[in-house]
Amino acid sequence: MLQPLSKRFRYHFTGSRQTNTLSKPEWYLTQVLMWMGNHSAFMELKIQPILDRAGIKINARVELFRGLLSLALEKLSSDTRRLLFDDALFCHLVDEVLQFERELRGTQAYPPALPGALHVLLEHTVFQKWLTVERKLALEKVDALLTAEGAWSSQYRDIADVDELKVPDCAETFMTLLLVITDRYRLLPCPRSQLSFLALQRELVDDFRIRLTQVMKEESRNPLGQRYCAVLNAAHYTSTVLADWADNVFFLQLQQAAVAEGEEVLGQLGIAEAGRLASLEGSVFDGLLGLLERLRGDMLARLLDAIMRDIRDKAQPYCRDRWLSLPSQLDQATMSLSSSACPMMLCFRDHLLQLQQLLCLPLFQSCWQGLAERLDLFIYQEVRGKRKGREGKER
Repeated sequence: MLQPLSKRFRYHFTGSRQTNTLSKPEWYLTQVLMWMGNHSAFMELKIQPILDRAGIKINARVELFRGLLSLALEKLSSDTRRLLFDDALFCHLVDEVLQFERELRGTQAYPPALPGALHVLLEHTVFQKWLTVERKLALEKVDALLTAEGAWSSQYRDIADVDELKVPDCAETFMTLLLVITDRYRLLPCPRSQLSFLALQRELVDDFRIRLTQVMKEESRNPLGQRYCAVLNAAHYTSTVLADWADNVFFLQLQQAAVAEGEEVLGQLGIAEAGRLASLEGSVFDGLLGLLERLRGDMLARLLDAIMRDIRDKAQPYCRDRWLSLPSQLDQATMSLSSSACPMMLCFRDHLLQLQQLLCLPLFQSCWQGLAERLDLFIYQEVRGKRKGREGKER
């Protein structure tokens, strides 16, 4: 039964036929899937009962699929070696193989215990080429998304209910890129190969963090500006997504694989770190999360320092007030704010409103709490202390 199909396959997809082209691997992969779908019912309803009556323990449908798959694998192996020096065609081939594998395992229900088409991509030379191209294309996309118009604004900025995180487009697109990479290597049957891609993702996240740090330094002269706050939102969003991924079953499985065999891929794991990973107390993203948290903390500190400098300037009239000359509280029917303190408190109010508009809610909460603490220390230590000292001398 396989012989005529094999003959047709070799006729169309070998030699000098127009259907045998390196740029169209989907032609022969789709043809194989079509033959599988067209013959599936026949094998199950007509051939399988014959084998069962004869006592032959063979799954007719799976055996036909194995034969058809061997045709595709032979062709793939030949084409892959010829495409190692053409990045565009190689990437297209990888995309088609991944799609073929999804159709094979999903629609055609090919047994997961049997090898599929991905083993062709795991041959050492081919796999290293795949990693290299994946890294190259990812970095090119990061360059493009960081320099794109509107990179530091949110596409949902006009939709209040959707834009709670106020994520700039560059950060959202970057995390989508990482998610796409995850979906591509999730199908791989070898944990070590998956760990190689995880190492690539960690490298990309660290590169993105460094780029955020560079933009932050460029904008550090204006920490209250929209772009500086957008970088802060981006760092927070990246950290939040990675923390969520750390609890994902797929990454927890990779974490266990990293403990068992990932040292060469993820770098040397110390005894303490390996122990934390094995006990699930830590995650494969802990190092990156620590660096992102440090960036977030540094940016928040710069932001609060800038606001406090402005508040201190506006507080000068209040600092120069003489409390001894003010009316007694007992003589006042209601408590009121000193007029000299109004510029300081208005400044405080305006900055809170600005932060609420520019920062996501978790960052805004951290900011107003930190700002309230600093303002409290400023009033009770600096303003009150200086006044007491000055009025003591006057007495």
